[in-house]
Amino acid sequence: YDPYFTNKEIIEKFNAKSCDSLDELLQNSDFVSLHCPSTKETQNLINKTSIKKMKKTAYLINTARGDIVVEEDLVEALENNLIKGAGLDVYEAEPKVNSKLLKFKNVFLLPHLGSATEETREAMGMRVFDNVSAFFDGKEPKDRVV
Repeated sequence: YDPYFTNKEIIEKFNAKSCDSLDELLQNSDFVSLHCPSTKETQNLINKTSIKKMKKTAYLINTARGDIVVEEDLVEALENNLIKGAGLDVYEAEPKVNSKLLKFKNVFLLPHLGSATEETREAMGMRVFDNVSAFFDGKEPKDRVV
């Protein structure tokens, strides 16, 4: 999302295509990059059925949450060349990595450390402080948790 451009402008700028469904997105994407929260609707979203809809030349990238991808189904898909490869920053049984994923040369595994820098941790702490201060000042917190 870019507040300076409309969705139509972004689509035109990047010569992108808007998809009306997840199935359409999976069938047409070279890279499927997951950036969603773990909810009952997204848990196990990427499984045998959804992977079979992807291009054989597609890559799956998960930097969202580990339980969005059924890792055993991903392993099976990679063994059978159903997709080209995968990049994972999160894991189903995090911090444990499925050992079967370690054997693939077309799978990139990273530690889930995006927030581990000193600057990011400090900013996270300040964000908590701002939210708590807003709450006690009778204002709406920036990051309201319901």
